[in-house]
Amino acid sequence: MNAPLPAEVLKQHLIDPEICIRCNTCEETCPIDAITHDANNYVVDPDICNGCMACVPPCPTGAIDNWRLVARAEAHSVHDQLGWEELPQEQAPPVAAGAEAAVAEPAAPQPAAAAPGAAVPPWSAAHPYVNLYTHKTPMTATVVGNYRVTGTDTDSDIHHIVLDFGELPFPVLEGQSIGILPPGLDAQGRPHHARQYSLASPRDGERAGYNNLSLTVKRVTEDHAGAAAHGVCSNYLCDLVKNDKVQVIGPFGHTFLMPNHPGANLIMICTGTGSAPMRAMTERCRRRIESGENGKLMLFFGARTERELPYFGPLMKLPPDFIDINLALSREAGQPKRYVQDLIRDRAAKVLELLVDRNTCIYVCGLKGMETGVLDALRDVTVQSGQDWSILHDALRREGRLHFETY
Repeated sequence: MNAPLPAEVLKQHLIDPEICIRCNTCEETCPIDAITHDANNYVVDPDICNGCMACVPPCPTGAIDNWRLVARAEAHSVHDQLGWEELPQEQAPPVAAGAEAAVAEPAAPQPAAAAPGAAVPPWSAAHPYVNLYTHKTPMTATVVGNYRVTGTDTDSDIHHIVLDFGELPFPVLEGQSIGILPPGLDAQGRPHHARQYSLASPRDGERAGYNNLSLTVKRVTEDHAGAAAHGVCSNYLCDLVKNDKVQVIGPFGHTFLMPNHPGANLIMICTGTGSAPMRAMTERCRRRIESGENGKLMLFFGARTERELPYFGPLMKLPPDFIDINLALSREAGQPKRYVQDLIRDRAAKVLELLVDRNTCIYVCGLKGMETGVLDALRDVTVQSGQDWSILHDALRREGRLHFETY
């Protein structure tokens, strides 16, 4: 009767600093602000985390899915986690003499707010490889091309950069991303963390049959508020020349993947460099036109002007019976401002036809602010037809057919 009480043990949620690419997805996703960061690490506050798991599915690397059994009174503090270079080793949980340990899950889990998109890939997506190369074991790629893909008379300096991996394996799929390690040290004297970039080329290479891939990179010279800012990695990449060497980690991403079954339809909605995964998917489909496997492709592409649309020239050469292209220009001289959500409503009949087809997958990529506008437009299209958007939206998420990659 007087035996010692069991030791309380916490299953603590931690982020692996060796795999984390500091993309901020987890912090943006957490509904209770349990995740924070500094210039070194992203960490989970054990006093706030309730184990709702909302942050786990969106993480592109899986760094967020780590757990340690610790005595609650000895939980790893935010301060400790911010200083880590790697996760602590697994330790046997403390057990009171003569008693089994009582493992305490984070208290009072609450249902997570529904994410706008799916946490699973389309059912027919090919198997992705992730985290083959890490900060400790990066891959070295060679630059074989670097071309500006926006008008030279515009402030939007966007480059198409081709990296070759020689004979070393770097298997990727459309919709995945990689991390680039820029050279040099940050303000704290540490090596720079990787920056994440979506692939702009299909799985068989920028040039079919070659072990290479491409990126779409915008030179960052100001922040979102318009203040002068120097993007460390974007400027590094945009200034690369042929035969330069680049340190690469990844690949990342296991949900934003295109369907693999014949007859699958794609609705692609993007702005700016968010066009990268759409280019990859479109090029994958273009290369198999003769096979008859493609379904219907519909693209909504937003930019300020035609000259600021990356890949505008090649895009306009694609046959209209292959892809239905809708350009939303918000600053084109002599034309009214148009955004992607406006064009979705304009093309309501066609969009609805694809929305209700179980073979259709929807992909949205661009600035975070476009999520609400796109969802509102899809809802309006659905409601105007007399259907229930909440039911359709739930089905799209559950079946892996609505995907967001925003930043």
